[in-house]
Amino acid sequence: MQEDIQNTISADDVKTYLRAHKNFFEEHASLLTEIFLPSPHGSGAISLAERQQLAQRDKIRVQDVMLAQLIEFGEQNDVTSHKVHNFSVKLLENIGLNKLQPLIAENMQHVFDVTESQVHIWLKPNDESHAQEVAFTPVNDAFSDWVVALEAPHCGTKPESAQRLVGENLQSFAFIPLYKNGDKKHAFGVLILGSEDQKRFKADMGLMYLKRIGDLVSASFSNYL
Repeated sequence: MQEDIQNTISADDVKTYLRAHKNFFEEHASLLTEIFLPSPHGSGAISLAERQQLAQRDKIRVQDVMLAQLIEFGEQNDVTSHKVHNFSVKLLENIGLNKLQPLIAENMQHVFDVTESQVHIWLKPNDESHAQEVAFTPVNDAFSDWVVALEAPHCGTKPESAQRLVGENLQSFAFIPLYKNGDKKHAFGVLILGSEDQKRFKADMGLMYLKRIGDLVSASFSNYL
């Protein structure tokens, strides 16, 4: 008879019963020391109570690691925010178009650890004398069309249309569209960041700070368009 009862009770029945009777182990506390389970650390059998304690310790250990990672990410974001703030102040202090691109390049290299940076603008400047600035050097239509089609900064590899614009020594890139007066549909140029580190700009990386840098550079050049 006992064997027939065991054959009719499934594991799901046991789980359902325990969920419906949450005080079961309080009323039968001795079972916690009578039921033995394999140790998750391979050291023989342990009681159910000990197994629960180990599981809780493992859970706390995982949470500690996650918390440490969150703190590290927060500290990194604080450092990056400070760099972007200082960069914006320097752009505000800039007094001429001829000094703008060198200022950006210097900050990208020495502050943001970028090997090379370029700005390319395909709108005409409002002053013809500015047309000789390197930022207004023409780019091919295929590349400008590709940038205009972007909905966010592109990170990772370079498009075929940008092959001749960037050095062969660069291994990863960020292409940041530049917009005038917040118009996110028609980019007037692009900020290119290139690194010799293949992992510096990754396709799945966060874009928040790249977008902010793009907004700052866009506003700086918009004054001359």
